Amino acid sequence: MRRVAWILLLLFAFAIPWEYSLDLGPPLGNVARIIGLLLLLVAIPAVLQAGWLRRPGAMQWLALGLYVWLCCTCFWTIDADATLMKMRAYFQEMMIVWLVWEFAESPDDLCNLLRVYVTGSWVLALLTVTSFNSPDAIADGQMRFAAVGQDPNDVARFLDLGLPLAALLLTSERRWPARLMALGYLPLGLFAVLLTASRGGFLAALVALCGCAVLLVRERGKAVAAALIALPVFAALLWFTIPAEIFERLATIPAQLEGGDLNERLNIWSAGWHAFVQAPLAGSGAGTFVLAAGLAPIDTAHNTALSLAVSGGLCALFLAAAIVALAIRAVLVTRGKLRIALATALLVWIVTSLVATVEESRTTWLLLAMIALAGRLAEEDPELLSASFPGDPHTGGIAASMRALRWSN
Repeated sequence: MRRVAWILLLLFAFAIPWEYSLDLGPPLGNVARIIGLLLLLVAIPAVLQAGWLRRPGAMQWLALGLYVWLCCTCFWTIDADATLMKMRAYFQEMMIVWLVWEFAESPDDLCNLLRVYVTGSWVLALLTVTSFNSPDAIADGQMRFAAVGQDPNDVARFLDLGLPLAALLLTSERRWPARLMALGYLPLGLFAVLLTASRGGFLAALVALCGCAVLLVRERGKAVAAALIALPVFAALLWFTIPAEIFERLATIPAQLEGGDLNERLNIWSAGWHAFVQAPLAGSGAGTFVLAAGLAPIDTAHNTALSLAVSGGLCALFLAAAIVALAIRAVLVTRGKLRIALATALLVWIVTSLVATVEESRTTWLLLAMIALAGRLAEEDPELLSASFPGDPHTGGIAASMRALRWSN
């Protein structure tokens, strides 16, 4: 049963980046929700059959505490229906932290999770490019593009997270098909991010690319030299392929940062702050930000910390901050290129959380789950974990020998 649960967990992680592009409607929902429910149905009997549960870490307890606290807001919420709906959504998202912790056991498992997420990001990028080339988009003179069913800002964020993870795999994989998959995602993912015309996504992409550059320069100097030679060709391709309106929108970033309203986000944050001071300790109830702030139903907080503060008060904000602090600690426990890649991905997540509401995203909790797993593996056997991410592909035999020795004992 544990083997089946692990396979479903990999499928779940693969589907998360592009989940909203395949939605079967009520009562089934999107593809990640369906796989997640199947995973949960298998995971519970798998744990009961084994007769033991892996000892939870601090992040798992904090995630449970945050969920329980948000559930408690049902007693004082200003919108009971919205809060109850959020309880179901939060459970489906936060359970990822527990499932990865329970069923991922080795550095190989961490590698497989990274591979399936990057592969899922490939799917999302290809769907975005397909949207760019669709006859409807061309006929409508569309300026922003995203995979069907997805929000452009969300697409950019998901794609950004895949960039440092792909760079990590590029410098670690021993088999050329896997390295080719990771290498191909770097230009494709960046191209798709630009197509979304997301200004926040573009800034996060710059952060991700800096981390990728550090990884590649550190491990593969020749590959970097080849990339520098190909860079002018790629830049010319972007210039002649991407609509000029996208570059014009991205060019407004400095003006927005200096004196703009950040696409009306300042007004939303001001309304959110006024809602927060009305119930600073306990909040107004999970999922009630829009009602508490007096905004239109289609609006969101556009800031993760503010969203949590309004919905769950300082208690929820403290628990969430503690989870992020534990993620930072887990990153620092790791070594070498894994530390660089995970730190870059976490920094990208932090940057996007400043202008987006990301606590309700499965991608957020999958990233935190993988970071927590990496921290646990680094504490259990740092040498084995480091050997699983070799800088030189010829060291793969050493890594394999260490893994065989470890699991034969």
